Amino acid sequence: MPETTARAVPQSIDETLDLLSGGGYVADRALATVLYLSLAMQRPLFLEGEAGVGKTEIAKVLAQALGRRLIRLQCYEGLDVSSAVYEWNYAAQMIEIRMEEAAGVTDRSAMERNVFSERYLIRRPVMEALTGEAGAAPVFLIDELDRTDEAFEAFLLEILSDYQVSVPELGTIRAEEPPIVIITTNRTREIHDALKRRCLYHWVDYPDAERELEIVHRRVPKANEQLSQEVVAYVQRLREFDLFKVPGVAESIDWASALTELDKIALDPETVSDTLGVLLKYQDDIARLQEGESAKILSEVKAELEAAG
Repeated sequence: MPETTARAVPQSIDETLDLLSGGGYVADRALATVLYLSLAMQRPLFLEGEAGVGKTEIAKVLAQALGRRLIRLQCYEGLDVSSAVYEWNYAAQMIEIRMEEAAGVTDRSAMERNVFSERYLIRRPVMEALTGEAGAAPVFLIDELDRTDEAFEAFLLEILSDYQVSVPELGTIRAEEPPIVIITTNRTREIHDALKRRCLYHWVDYPDAERELEIVHRRVPKANEQLSQEVVAYVQRLREFDLFKVPGVAESIDWASALTELDKIALDPETVSDTLGVLLKYQDDIARLQEGESAKILSEVKAELEAAG
């Protein structure tokens, strides 16, 4: 794969909007503003919001648009330093030790320096994020931080303070230029204020109907116009219900794509019922709509769209 040339960060809010738009991300001005400030001030950007609203996609689009590497740390319960930062290739080290012993090497200090060298160091996402060159720092996505525990969160705070990590056998590895850090959380638990203070903050909400329609147009260009409008209006109405998990933008895109694959040009009750599994992910939510709510919503959506235009 050919290497991409890193590009300079945008120099204004408008340039940031254009950069995101060029990557296919439809952002509002508030998001573009905080992203611009994050880049200009070299501060991490903390994005909070419901699952499926496009938080992770911001980092992906930013990396692509700037021609930077995207390094992703997917957080989960039990994530530790060896998985997130670095670990030693113990198997290769043991082979090297046995080979040196077989060759008659007796200098233990020299043997130790050899096996604890960069050659046997396995770099995990945190350390990879600290290795960017000036003007080409990677985009470091710390995804779903709320899934980790407070101990890892405290460790991450230390990393973000100085952009360096200490390896006892090698010394301190420091970033030549701080990475562009994007942190996301679905707010399943509160993140400590100490970490939030290191960052600029933005709540990523569900888009309004106009912006969501533009997103669907961009991501599913083959979708019929009437179908796209009805999909967006239907999903917007669903978000008013007390569902276990309301559909996000990702589900709107998937539903429009699935209906287009079925050669649908508009919604009808049977199609909606048959494809609710694309839109909703919990049986209780699907059952509630199939009990009559779905047809009512669809009827109201069609009437509103007809009246509007």
